[in-house]
Amino acid sequence: MTKFSYSEYLSQFRNAGGKCNSFMSRRQGDRRRGDGESDVTSAPEDVDPLVSAIRRGDVKAVNDLATSAPQSLLMENKDGWIPLHDAAFCGQTDCLKTLLRAHPGSVDKRTLQEQTALLLAVSCEHLSCVRCLLEAGADPDIGNKNKETPLYKACELENVDMVSLILSYGATVNQRCAQGWTALHEAVSRNNTEICEILIRARATINPANTYSITPLIVAAQRGQMKTMGYLLEKGADVNMQTCDGVTALHEASKNGHKESVAVLLSKNADANKPTNSGLLSLHVAAQYGHHEIVSLLVPVTSRAMLRHSCVSPLHLAAEHDRHAVAAVLLKAGADVNATLAHSHSIQYADRRATPLYFAVANGCTKTAEVLLNAGASLSLDPVSPLLVAVRRGCVRTVSLLLDRGADVDSQIPSFATTFPAVVALCMDNLPLLKCLLDNGCDALSCFKCAYGRAPHPTSGGSHIRTVGSNGYVLQTENLLPLNCSEAPERATQFCEWISSSVMCKSAGPIIDLLLEHVAHVQLCSKLTQLLDSREEWLAVKRKSLSPRPLLHLCRLRIRSQTGRHRLKSLTSLPLPDRLIRYLSLAD
Repeated sequence: MTKFSYSEYLSQFRNAGGKCNSFMSRRQGDRRRGDGESDVTSAPEDVDPLVSAIRRGDVKAVNDLATSAPQSLLMENKDGWIPLHDAAFCGQTDCLKTLLRAHPGSVDKRTLQEQTALLLAVSCEHLSCVRCLLEAGADPDIGNKNKETPLYKACELENVDMVSLILSYGATVNQRCAQGWTALHEAVSRNNTEICEILIRARATINPANTYSITPLIVAAQRGQMKTMGYLLEKGADVNMQTCDGVTALHEASKNGHKESVAVLLSKNADANKPTNSGLLSLHVAAQYGHHEIVSLLVPVTSRAMLRHSCVSPLHLAAEHDRHAVAAVLLKAGADVNATLAHSHSIQYADRRATPLYFAVANGCTKTAEVLLNAGASLSLDPVSPLLVAVRRGCVRTVSLLLDRGADVDSQIPSFATTFPAVVALCMDNLPLLKCLLDNGCDALSCFKCAYGRAPHPTSGGSHIRTVGSNGYVLQTENLLPLNCSEAPERATQFCEWISSSVMCKSAGPIIDLLLEHVAHVQLCSKLTQLLDSREEWLAVKRKSLSPRPLLHLCRLRIRSQTGRHRLKSLTSLPLPDRLIRYLSLAD
């Protein structure tokens, strides 16, 4: 039997509407119930005279053939069907009785799909045929290839009369299908309390666990079926029973946003502090899936000690999945906005991320990042600045938000020492974003400081530069901190070395041109000069660097320098004429 993980099981269970056999081998056939799902194997095409007579309901012809050729009653077709199967499938009760009189021992004969005549009659909802077969001694516990019994099928079809009839002939009420699903599981998945009551009266186990230890109560909670959930709880179902992965009914109701179910489960003493095997409480699950009303219900009953001992906080999960409403609820309830991941969890990330803010920024969750910043999230607790992550993602809204809240535009990457701002290296393919950063005080002048100046650069000077990835920046993963920080170069990389690398040199001209707009007169080093000389269209950039800078530009830079970086972010709020603001903002 194919094995599935619990998460795969639940995913397929939800997608298929709750049928335990929804992800098993689908039954062949085209007979449909009212809900449009395949129900049983269709009757095989056959030109045999006896089969034709059965399908017409011609009892006389069946009697005549049974008398003249009794052995034909046991002849199998290519699918292992005998005439008895056709009679049960077509609902021909009188023909069925004739065939059983002739060969009573064939009552439990199976097809190649291991279907008995009883199972076929139940699947087609032919009650009179079902009664006839049971009276003739048909075994009600024989299942098909998926071990689905007639009782299971009757529950799946929600046929109350058939369920009662099959049980009255001694069907085993707790028999399991291939995935460990019982008739009670199926009745609960259909939210049918009437059938649940019939099964319980027949001594159905209230907490039968299937292959993944999923009980009927967990099924009801997962689907938000209040009727069957209330019924099961009333009958004594174990509210805190866990699956093989440690999931409870409360976890499932919290995950799927069933607020009423959560409230009922809590009223019946569901334990909100039972962790899954991965250490997650119901509050974690509700936070991750964005159900803020359920979070409000769970916060008062969740142990702070249990939360402290978990490897990740609910706020981290809310931040990672952009659940800003959940983040607001958690913060209002006293969650620590600067809580850090446990070291054992943090080291699973190449960038060693630690705070909820970093998770929000790394996943492009600007709204949640704003909620966290409003609550006092620190910008300096992670090994890598959240601003660098936002720049790498090219998210202008998040970059602007972080700059407004005081992020250091000149912050460095721990594993990649440079003499120029790291954000420049991350904006190779995004000049508008680079301009935004430069306008907000990024140190452009440092890009033109070179230890060799106009003198020739050593030929081995750039051997330590590693440019992996489309942005020409050292990246060993999708993150900004390599797994092995000892691989960082021994000395800081200069801008001229970085821009001259094989990956970056194709974009050098426009980047240098933009940087020149944010500095006064500078002298290009020999490496930058050589680089600009390599392409004819960049000669204009070189001439710009050699020409005296306009007085208007020099004055602007001087005023911006005196204003200070932090006040530059709020130029529009100053009591200055619009034209002057545009001038200082480098818009003119």
